[in-house]
Amino acid sequence: MLSLAQAIKISLGSIGSSKLRSALTTLGIIIGVAAVIANVSLGASFNQYFNDEIGAVGSNFIVIYSQNIDVFFDKELEIIKNTPGVEGVSPINQQMAKVTYMSVSRQIDIQGVTEDYDEVANFNLDSGTFLTDKDRYVAVIGADVAYEKFDKKISIKNPIDITFRREDGGVVTQSFIVKGLIQDPNTTFAQTGVEPEIRVFIPIETMNEILDRDDYGGFFVKARSLEVVRETADEIDKRLARSLGVPGRDLDNDDAKPYVVFDQIEILEQTNQLSAALTSLLTSVALISLLVGSIGIMNIMLVTVAERTREIGLLKSLGFSEKDVLSLFIIESMIVGLIGGIFGTILGIGVASIANSFLDLPNIFPVSLIFLGFFVSLIVGLVAGVYPARKAARMDPVEALRKE
Repeated sequence: MLSLAQAIKISLGSIGSSKLRSALTTLGIIIGVAAVIANVSLGASFNQYFNDEIGAVGSNFIVIYSQNIDVFFDKELEIIKNTPGVEGVSPINQQMAKVTYMSVSRQIDIQGVTEDYDEVANFNLDSGTFLTDKDRYVAVIGADVAYEKFDKKISIKNPIDITFRREDGGVVTQSFIVKGLIQDPNTTFAQTGVEPEIRVFIPIETMNEILDRDDYGGFFVKARSLEVVRETADEIDKRLARSLGVPGRDLDNDDAKPYVVFDQIEILEQTNQLSAALTSLLTSVALISLLVGSIGIMNIMLVTVAERTREIGLLKSLGFSEKDVLSLFIIESMIVGLIGGIFGTILGIGVASIANSFLDLPNIFPVSLIFLGFFVSLIVGLVAGVYPARKAARMDPVEALRKE
């Protein structure tokens, strides 16, 4: 009976006797495992990157936009404030308006908000402070507006002129003093529609006074935690629908409601699907490399069986069973796969680290990746070694000993 230790010793001896051939055999596994490890790690890094970008736009946020005018008023604001799970809410009005600074004019998105928007939006200021509900003709501007839109950079206490267009066709120009500058959250890929860097924020009461209106265009809401965002959004949806006379049967029909609700979870799901699709595509390509590597192991093991025919005959004539011979060659194949898995895992982590640095992604290396690399390589070695091992185990010892 061949013990496991004996089988491993014999297998290592066989592998060591043909170093170049063994190295070339493991190369396919190394490349395949490295590709799988690197791609899975990159997928996890992209996923974390998307989550970080969305988190930079807002914290546990829910956004409600009206699709018509005169839909949302103070009544709807109070409904949202009193909804379980809501931690903060700011009404919003917005208009694309002409902003003039140092005689240069640009069309920029103006948003009227309350002081609660600062907490809900979760952004950071480069300088200055955010609006308060006591402010009147002051503005907080995004980094893109301050540093990129105009010929000269806008600083704290600089005046800007904003020209609004009212619903009656009238035009109103008002001067505002810059109170704060918002940092650019650098949301390169995950666009949510509420990016602060491209906007100018002013007090909503001031904006409504200028536009001669008393309704709101929407609300930016913060839920107590990410876990209750979807539940809170659904409850807000139900309460607003009831308040606005939308029948319960039309609650899931967006075309029947005069508003739209979306939340952070929806955007996270979309980006997760994107990163999962990307990871699946890359991993599929990597699995082809593993398939090629497994074919290489099988081919080399068949050659090994052919070269060691007399040895197999001698083993069987000495009383080694088919099971012993089968185990011997499967273990040898698995050792080749495991060696490839070890070096492949190291290479894969290294490649992923370099790629993450190049793409400016967070380094995410789940511990499960190491186990995945070893598991995949062992399975590849096992599967690739079964046929050659069975062929060796079924040899007739007399015929094997006659082999020249």
